[in-house]
Amino acid sequence: MLFYSLLRHLIHAFCLIYFRIEFHGAERVPSGGPVIITPNHASYIDPIWVSIPIRRRLRYMTWDRMFRVPVLGPVLRVFGAFPVNVEAGDPGALRQSLEHLRAGGALMIFPEGSRTRSGHLMPFKQGAIRLALKTGAPIVPVTIIGGYRAYSRWHWFPRPYKLKVFYHEPIELSQPADEVESRLYMREQAARLQRIVGNGLPEAATAIEAAQDEVG
Repeated sequence: MLFYSLLRHLIHAFCLIYFRIEFHGAERVPSGGPVIITPNHASYIDPIWVSIPIRRRLRYMTWDRMFRVPVLGPVLRVFGAFPVNVEAGDPGALRQSLEHLRAGGALMIFPEGSRTRSGHLMPFKQGAIRLALKTGAPIVPVTIIGGYRAYSRWHWFPRPYKLKVFYHEPIELSQPADEVESRLYMREQAARLQRIVGNGLPEAATAIEAAQDEVG
């Protein structure tokens, strides 16, 4: 824990200098109990940016190949990443997520499922909603502005682009009455989550790439 705290402060200092990073609303993340944090996803280092101002430890799934990347792999593990086999599916990673939430932990999930290729917000999947309904965890939507320009999948190395991270008000879900209602409810809540994250972007757009020019 001491090493994590030290590393978090060092990376925070680096991000302040290199990315001029700003955080807004991090106090909205509950300090205890289960919670699911759902940012938009443009960069492999989104989880680190989101984790910096949060004192409690976060866990999140990461493509297993990322753990082989020098420097980044070990840092991701220190910041709470655990591997998932995205090609074959990984029920073990899902079980680990459920166990972590039921034990009162904080879990980060990227509802888009993968990094955006174009800079635009992609449709949100229902996994975060399903986990929230199973565990009773609130969901904290997060909007990262600048991530695509700073370090998209097309960049070999992060660029010093201005970053802003917004933590929105937590969402509390209610339990659907039956299976039919549950399917509709999960679709509606995934769309709601996407609207909140998208509305946090400049011009209330689903276009992260277009938003970058306003904050750079």
